[in-house]
Amino acid sequence: GEVLVLLDHDNTKIDETVRASYRRLGMEPGAFKSVEVLAPPREGDSNGVPDVACRSTGVDAFYWTLAEFCQLNLLPFVFADGDDDRQQYTMVVHQVAARLRKEARPKDNGAISVDGRLLTSYRDLVDLVCERLADDETRTEWAGSAIGLGTVNAFIRRLIASGRDIGRLIRGDLPPRGAALSSDAQVTVVDLHNLPDRAQRFVVGVVLRSEFERKEKAGTARPLQFVVLDELNKYAPREGTSPIKDILLDIAERGRSLGVILIGAQQTASEVERRIASNSAIRVVGRLDAAEATRPEYGFLTQAQRMRVLMAKPGTMFVAQPELPVPLVVNFPFPAWATRPAEAGSAPAATARSVTAKVDPFDLAGDDEDDIPF
Repeated sequence: GEVLVLLDHDNTKIDETVRASYRRLGMEPGAFKSVEVLAPPREGDSNGVPDVACRSTGVDAFYWTLAEFCQLNLLPFVFADGDDDRQQYTMVVHQVAARLRKEARPKDNGAISVDGRLLTSYRDLVDLVCERLADDETRTEWAGSAIGLGTVNAFIRRLIASGRDIGRLIRGDLPPRGAALSSDAQVTVVDLHNLPDRAQRFVVGVVLRSEFERKEKAGTARPLQFVVLDELNKYAPREGTSPIKDILLDIAERGRSLGVILIGAQQTASEVERRIASNSAIRVVGRLDAAEATRPEYGFLTQAQRMRVLMAKPGTMFVAQPELPVPLVVNFPFPAWATRPAEAGSAPAATARSVTAKVDPFDLAGDDEDDIPF
């Protein structure tokens, strides 16, 4: 749900006991002060209005233009499921992506032109690719010379099916919004819960790759960037391969030296890729069921702690970190920020306009005296 969309709203349900718990930790209870909230555009909306229900201000829509889709080679993330990577049509995916990067010419509002044909939506792009692959004269150029017709048809079927899921994220009718994430806010929330599974994978893969590449080019680990990814076992499962899993492995193995810290949350750590789990410096465990607690991934817990974790209360966690030889039992206080609309206090002043709206068209250049231009 939208439990993280209200991070910048105070929780009105906390009492003095909870406030005292925060103060004992040297923290003043309250909401996060610098938050950017991104949500996908509403289905069928031509203006890119964010698809979020629990707040109406301080939210911006995220999307990619058709020009960015082609230039940044984003097509492989449309086929980011582990099942996709085991199929032969992945060869067609990379061939088509290379062709689009070569042939696409950017136009106004993120649209593109391919061979003189104007494309203003993801559906237009899908139709063009399908036509090129179905035509005997252009199939070799777009799919490769050693690809069978059955493999091409399998790719076409999945590409057409992706239109329902990806269409509202790839736009040719809206101006480019710049970087995937803003660097101004201390915390950026990317809301995915209204997206189907394929679209969620696409967003996770593209955002992770762009942010990791940005840190690589920066040449310095500071400032640190923390990436919190829910359902890590969905994006980096123990079995199979995918573009997202490759990026997460790279972050787990090299991220700390580049200043990228991956924080994965999941119900079953035993289902996460072993190399990612083994690179974890800090492990936090909440309540587990008996079957999961016996898995070797929880070998850092003592036998007594494995029994206690079966009965742990909400907020009670076992933390294992390199500085201490045994895990610590800690209690996380009730959140001081709102997690649902019923808890939310008044909206902060900063959300009167979207934090990502960099330019106000009604601002008067160089006029500090008079609000009225006439």
